[in-house]
Parts: sequence; structure tokens; C-alpha cells
Amino acid sequence: MEFLYEYGLFLAKTVTFVLAVLAIVIGIAASAMKQKTKKGELEITDLSEQFRDVEQEIIHHLLSKEELKQKEKEDKKIEKEKSKADKIAVKSGKDKDKDKDKEKEPHVFVVDFKGSIDAKEVVSLREEISAILMVATEQDEVFVRLESGGGMVHGYGLASSQLDRIRQGNIPLTISVDKVAASGGYMMACVANKIISAPFAILGSIGVIAQLPNFNKILKKNDIDFEQFTAGEFKRTVTMFGENTDKAREKFTEEIEATHELFKSFVVEHRPSLDISKVATGEHWFGLKAKELGLVDDIQTSDDYLFAASKDKKIVEITYVTHKGLAEKFSKAMSMSVESILGKLIQRNKIFPS
Repeated sequence: MEFLYEYGLFLAKTVTFVLAVLAIVIGIAASAMKQKTKKGELEITDLSEQFRDVEQEIIHHLLSKEELKQKEKEDKKIEKEKSKADKIAVKSGKDKDKDKDKEKEPHVFVVDFKGSIDAKEVVSLREEISAILMVATEQDEVFVRLESGGGMVHGYGLASSQLDRIRQGNIPLTISVDKVAASGGYMMACVANKIISAPFAILGSIGVIAQLPNFNKILKKNDIDFEQFTAGEFKRTVTMFGENTDKAREKFTEEIEATHELFKSFVVEHRPSLDISKVATGEHWFGLKAKELGLVDDIQTSDDYLFAASKDKKIVEITYVTHKGLAEKFSKAMSMSVESILGKLIQRNKIFPS
């Protein structure tokens, strides 16, 4: 009997373990299937409503009960007058379609772009702009909060082309730089009809840089041969492991100069009033000086701009959110856990004591 009891207990544990494993496998498979069918989705946030909610909350805290009652009466009166005016407009013999066009509230579509070295965020930017172009009109506006120190030419070239789709659609484009838009970041910014900048934001850096280490001397010192086979004289110019020649360096410099000329031409095309010889030196400037040089149009933060626009326009934020894979989620969770543990240990002076 004791043997049967132990065997039954062992069998129950085994079955439970197998079922748990199957549940995990099924969950992973279902998650993978879901990700295949839907990689991401748009999130739409009414920022105008958020502004109003914050404003009302502050007013309710500042005003006394009597003042709140008075304000509510005044708001009702204004609403009543507005409703009356709308009824009169409807009764008048005007074209209804024209009235609808006039009554349509203009929108400001807000997009965020925080660029990395390879500008991989352009994937989301493409989806956001495509969605906006489906509904936006010439009376609307696209407002991009841009933050990037630049990176790879082809990545930021594509990001700039995505923004140019807005210009091609005759929709006003405003780009705001609160922190930095340098190099590839400024390549994107210059596409806008209008660029605004915070006073100490960093802008410019209209230049090209390329650098790489060379380990050829180390290899030779350790009697290690490096062989490279190419078809075409300049398939490879400079290299990390081979011995670089003056001819290879000269060709590589020519390629960098050609890229710089392309960059300058792109900026001049979109901001013809710029003295390109003065600003395309690879230097960067803070917002106030950038305005003097013509790199930006106004000194203003994105918060001030949107708050002012919310008075007569509807502010809508568009964000394309991609679904992360299970492995990525697990990796991020593990990373956050390690950071949390290290943070606690540092606070307790067990690691890196001051």
C-alpha cells in the first residue's frame, strides 16, 4: 500500500509537471502566432482633453465654493449662447456642406521621434505618418517632437524622406527640438516648414564622420596573417585588419566628402536662406545661437507650443507601438531585475561605497 501511495504521488507530480510544460509551450506558440498576424498597433491620445482636465483640476483647487458656482453659471451661459448661435446658423439657408467644412476643427497631430544610431525608429515613424496622411487635410498640422544626435546616413535619410511625405501632401509640418537635433537629427529637422527650439537645445553638426581602429600592427607582431579577397579596385578601401594604403585612405576621404556634399545640398534645398558655408562645418550650436544662424525659426519649447495651439485646435498624439517577442520581454524583465538589485546594493553601500 505504501508503494502504491508513493507511486501515485510520483505519477501525480509527473502529470502536473507535464501539463505545466505543455501550457507554457501552448502559450508561447499562441503568442508567436499573434505576433505574426499583428506586429503593432496605433495608440491615439487626445492631448487637448488632457490639457482641459489638468486646467479644470487646478481651477477646482484654487477657487472657493462660491467662485466655483459662479464659474459654472458663466460656463453654462456661454454654452447656451453657443448652442443658440448654432441653431440660428442651421436655420439660415446656407449650404450645409460648406457649414460643415467651416465648423470642422483643425487638428495638430503629434509624433515623437527619439532616434538611435541606426534610426531603427523609422519603422514606427512610417506607420504614424501613413496613418496621419489618411485623414489629415491642409488645414491640419503635424508636430514632431524630435530628439536625436544623428547616426547612419541611410537610416536618417529614410527618416527624412518619411517626413517629406508630409510636405508633399501640403500639410504644414512643425518640428520641435527640446534637447538635440544634430547631424542626422538636423537632416530630419530641416525638412519642416517651421523649426522651433528650446534655448539650450543642441542643433547643427552638419558634417560626416567615420572612424575605425586598425589592428594590423598587432597581428604582425603576433605573426598572424590577414588575407582579404575582393573583386573591384575599391570594393574595400580602409580596413580594420589589413594594412591601409594612402590610395585607400584618399578614396575613403573622397566618399566622406561626397556624402557631406549630399548632406549640404539636402539642407539647402529645404532651407535655402541658410549660409551653408557658415553652418556646414560640422559644428553644433545652442538654440539661441542657432536662431541667429537661421538653423531654427523660433525659440520655444514643445510644451508651450502645444498648450497655445490647444486653445483653438484639437491636439492628437499618434504613436505606433510594436509588440515585443517573448524572448525580448523576458530579457528586459531580467535586465530590470538586475538593475533593481544593483541599485539596492549600491544604496546599502555594499557595492561602490562612497
